[in-house]
Amino acid sequence: MNAEPSLAGQEQPWQSPDYSCPVAVTLDIIGGKWKAVILWHLSFRTLRFSQLRRRVKGITQKMLTQQLRELERDGLVHREIYAEVPPRVEYSLTDEGRTLKPMLSGMCNWGREHMRRVGLQPPQPCLPPD
Repeated sequence: MNAEPSLAGQEQPWQSPDYSCPVAVTLDIIGGKWKAVILWHLSFRTLRFSQLRRRVKGITQKMLTQQLRELERDGLVHREIYAEVPPRVEYSLTDEGRTLKPMLSGMCNWGREHMRRVGLQPPQPCLPPD
């Protein structure tokens, strides 16, 4: 099992007393174009950086690195480095990250239904991505 990072004593932007809505906190942590997609792919299996990059269509290497660092900082993603030549780095969800799976599944289902409502052909049911 992944060791959980300790966020104790580390002030995060979403810990501001200015927040009055939990939805704003959620969006601050997983909002944006890429984070939920990265989390969706990691919700099924541990992946290497190159595997994630192939699955998250359109993301640059720089952006994927940045998003993974932020997700790791926020305690949702675990980064494991193996002492091999060449080095192998794998990403997986932490226990906290796995708590997002029901919400991510709901987002996938809503997106499929929305596509259907606006006349687009949705992909197969929300199954584990390739």
